[in-house]
Amino acid sequence: MEGVGLVFFGFVVIFALIIFFGSFFTVDTQQVAIVQRLGKFQKIAQAGINFKLPIVDTVVHRMSLRVEQLIAKIETKTQDNVFVTIPVAIQYRVLPEKVYDAYYRLTDPDRQIESYVYNGILGHVPKMKLDDAFENQGTIADDVKALLDTSMKDFGYEIVKVLVTDIVPDAHVKEAMNDINAAQRERDAASAKADADKIIFVKKAEAEAESKKLQGEGIANQRKAIIGGLQESVEALATATKVDPREVFALVMMTQYFDTLKDIASNDRTNTILVPHTPNAISDLMQQFRNAVAIGAEMSKHDAPPPSGN
Repeated sequence: MEGVGLVFFGFVVIFALIIFFGSFFTVDTQQVAIVQRLGKFQKIAQAGINFKLPIVDTVVHRMSLRVEQLIAKIETKTQDNVFVTIPVAIQYRVLPEKVYDAYYRLTDPDRQIESYVYNGILGHVPKMKLDDAFENQGTIADDVKALLDTSMKDFGYEIVKVLVTDIVPDAHVKEAMNDINAAQRERDAASAKADADKIIFVKKAEAEAESKKLQGEGIANQRKAIIGGLQESVEALATATKVDPREVFALVMMTQYFDTLKDIASNDRTNTILVPHTPNAISDLMQQFRNAVAIGAEMSKHDAPPPSGN
C-alpha cells in the first residue's frame, strides 16, 4: 500500500508541475499572441510573461508587429501592346490595435494584398505607353499604395510603402529598344563627327587662304625689293661708267643668271638641268637680254603721250 501511495503522489506532483508551468508563457518583443479558451477568442497577450488557465486556454498564434515585405510580380501589357512584368515591393505591418481583425478576418493576407496590387496595376499600366510607364513608376506606386491603404486598413494592416522597383518588357522588345538606342547614339555620334570635320575643313581652308594671301604679299614685296635693287644698281653703274643703261641692265641680268647657276651647283640634291648651256648659248642669252631691253625701251617711247604744246 505504501508503494501505491508513492506512485500516486508522484503523479500528483508531475500533474501539478505541468499545470504550473502550463499556466505561464512568454511573448517576444514586437510580437503578440492570440489566446483562445475552449476554441473561443479570449485575449491578446503582449510582449513579456503572461498567464493563462492551464488546459482550457491555448495560444493559437503568434503574430509579428514588425514591418514585412512582399514582392508581387504583375504581368500585363501597355497601351502599345508590349507585355511587361512589373515587380512591386509592398512593405506592411499589423496594426497593434487591430490584431483581432488581422488574424480572424483574413486567412491569407499576402494573397489578398497581391490581388489589390494586381487590380491597381491593371487600372493604370494598360492605359500607358511603355515609355510613359517607365516615366511614371512613382505615380503608379503611389496610386497602388492609396488603394491598399483604403482596403487593407479594415483588415488590420497598415501599408508602409509601395515601390515599383522595375518594369521589365519582353526580351525581344528589350533587345529592340537597345538596338534603337544604339542606332540613335550612332547617328548622334556621326552627326557630331561630321560637324567636327566640317569645322576642321573650313578652318583648314581659311588657314590655306590666309597662307596663300601672305605668301602672295611676300612674293610681291620680294619682287618690289628686287626691282628696286636692280634699278639702283643699274643707275649707279651707268652713272659711274657712262655706259648705256640698257647694256648695264643686260649685264646685271647676266650676273643674276650666274648667281642662279651658283645656287643650283651648291645644292647636292638638285636635279635641275639647263639646256642648252654652252659658251655660245651664254652669248645668245646675253644678246637676248639686250634685245629684250631694247624692245622694251622702244615700246615705252611709242606708248608715251606726245608732249603738249606751249
